[in-house]
Amino acid sequence: MRVVFMGTAELACASLRALLQSGAFAVQAVVTQPTRPKGRDLKPQPSAVFQVAAAAALPILQPEKARDPAFVIQLAEFAPEIIVVAAYGQILPQSILDLPRYGCVNVHTSLLPKYRGAAPIQWAILNNEAETGVTIMKMSAGLDAGDILSQGATPIDPDETAASLHDRLAVLGAKLLVETLPRVVAGEIAARPQDEAQVTYARKISKEDGHMNWSQAALALRNKIRAFTPWPGAYTFWPEQGASRLLKIWRVGIEPRKGQPGCVLEADRSKFIVACGTDALRVEELQLQGGRRMSTADFLAGHPLPPGSRFN
Repeated sequence: MRVVFMGTAELACASLRALLQSGAFAVQAVVTQPTRPKGRDLKPQPSAVFQVAAAAALPILQPEKARDPAFVIQLAEFAPEIIVVAAYGQILPQSILDLPRYGCVNVHTSLLPKYRGAAPIQWAILNNEAETGVTIMKMSAGLDAGDILSQGATPIDPDETAASLHDRLAVLGAKLLVETLPRVVAGEIAARPQDEAQVTYARKISKEDGHMNWSQAALALRNKIRAFTPWPGAYTFWPEQGASRLLKIWRVGIEPRKGQPGCVLEADRSKFIVACGTDALRVEELQLQGGRRMSTADFLAGHPLPPGSRFN
């Protein structure tokens, strides 16, 4: 089966590797986002998918816009029977969706129709979901609105972060993809439409979303910390005279304590507790702006904080 793979982010790499390792697929080319400046030094860095494709000596296309007619013509020259899309980062035009014989198939990290959009992993954790999963979907013009080909579910551990869930879903999605595609070609799968009444959306996360509102319940804030690890991180501001410093909080527990939201109830080398709208957070790992991640005990040894101090 002739396949063109379209992907950019790390999430897509497991799916590309699975296609390459399977004897059922002939990957004709890989399409990924253009190489762009990244990091503090803004050096040009190719995408994660680019690096996997380059290591496999595959043809690599990097169109600025997928809807560019010249790119669509170039893509058609590979005569793909199916196009696989995973974390590519651009909306595909109808001219590409109509190109392959068996259509375009997307690997989406949610149990559609829940969490259409850019950040399904983060929003599943933010909303305290007990499970999530992966959907292999026949792509259409709408945002993640295509018919469902197959799905695989997995529980979300109460301590799981977006980083660990991302890695598990990448593996689950790759396995489900290589199991599903041959059945699509064989006509063994009847795609089913999504229930529009059950649709929810997972909008893109911004850095500002990480700011902690201490009037929220401790459980909601704990979920925010889990959902925003590693990026953008959940943060508050360390109270200092004159100017506050950003403080990222990486790991917490919940304590059945009461107090004014944001106020420090206890701060010594054994416990660091901050009141929330409901209950309180026991801070276990944190990072002050310009510093490194460390345990509460190590942190408070050099940054004493009297009870009654308030975060904002």
